[in-house]
Amino acid sequence: MHSVTTALALLFAALCTAGCSANARQLAAIDTGGSVSSGRAAVARYGCGACHTIPGVAGARGLVGPPLTGIGKRYYIAGELPNTLENLTHWIRHPKSVNEKTLMPELGVTGKDATDIAAFLYSLK
Repeated sequence: MHSVTTALALLFAALCTAGCSANARQLAAIDTGGSVSSGRAAVARYGCGACHTIPGVAGARGLVGPPLTGIGKRYYIAGELPNTLENLTHWIRHPKSVNEKTLMPELGVTGKDATDIAAFLYSLK
């Protein structure tokens, strides 16, 4: 009987986690006006995982920049900018304008891609 109760508890926890993840994606899309799935694709296309560890992106295990898990809960971006959508998209598009010595490269990210990337990153709660 104990193993059945444990199995049901684990199943319930898994369903709740999946639901929470879906809610985080929906809220991120609503808050940013971007697409979480398009943002995930853009992160892969721009090669962000070469420098960052990013959950949900295949091969994104870079150790140059900080891991991007939980970026939506951080108070600052790059240690300098308050964590707002406007600041995050600006940082993604033009990191050198924020800190000329940053190692983050200017990748030519479009405005639409930056918004989608922000939606994806904010979904990583």
